[in-house]
Amino acid sequence: MIDAEPPGDRDAARDAVDAVLEQWLSLRPDLDFAPFAVTIRLSQLRGRIETEIEANLRTHGVRTPDFAALITLMRIGGEHGVTQHRLAEQLGLTPGTISVRIDRLVQTGLAVRSSDPASKRRTLIVSTPAGRDLFERVIPSHLATEDRLLVALSDEERTQLAGLLRTLLLEFQPCQPAIVSRAGLDVAPAHETIGKRAAVGLSRTPGLLVRAVEPGSAADHAGLRPGDVLVRAGARELRSLSRLDAVLREAMAQPAEITVLRGAEPVVVQLALPARSAR
Repeated sequence: MIDAEPPGDRDAARDAVDAVLEQWLSLRPDLDFAPFAVTIRLSQLRGRIETEIEANLRTHGVRTPDFAALITLMRIGGEHGVTQHRLAEQLGLTPGTISVRIDRLVQTGLAVRSSDPASKRRTLIVSTPAGRDLFERVIPSHLATEDRLLVALSDEERTQLAGLLRTLLLEFQPCQPAIVSRAGLDVAPAHETIGKRAAVGLSRTPGLLVRAVEPGSAADHAGLRPGDVLVRAGARELRSLSRLDAVLREAMAQPAEITVLRGAEPVVVQLALPARSAR
């Protein structure tokens, strides 16, 4: 069980979550509230940050969802625009929701729907001069607001926090790191792995479940099989895709000793990943 209390002196600065945790730990000392200590803070920070950002955008006459669609269109659309499908993918929205967002951009004159010269069946979403002008006017203020909200953190702390959040976010993205695929592996993130093992009565050991192995690949030559769970590389736990990414990069210079769980039994394999040939 991880300590959910703040480190060091109990008289040190405490936030509202610390008081809630203290109450819960007193009421239910048998439960581990350490995950709650993280997720509730993420939730509360998201709400406060979104409120501040929305307030700033409203001073420019634009709503957060519309601005998110506009800046994404500016980033990937260029002068020729982008399909509704790709815009939806980038924003993580359903076809129905992205259609509403595009309708608002069109109604407010920030974008237009245009025929795709390469395909009469497709429509492109293109930013208008008014949309590009709004972007140029708003983006400095938007970034300044984000910077102000993070001012309590030093540059080093921001970099550290961004790295931790990247590690966590990678676990929920649909695409795994390229080098994992190059090794011939398709793996499930640790939070899915734990759920799948628990469903069949196996231990909740953190690790990465091997969903598939490409025949003839480095993973195949190492003896990895679908159903294996990658748990360690040497002394390092393999509980994240970012850690596996680092191990595989090292395996291009020297084979990695990887411990896997095959059912309930530990098995050690040697995985060597050939370096890319120079072109």
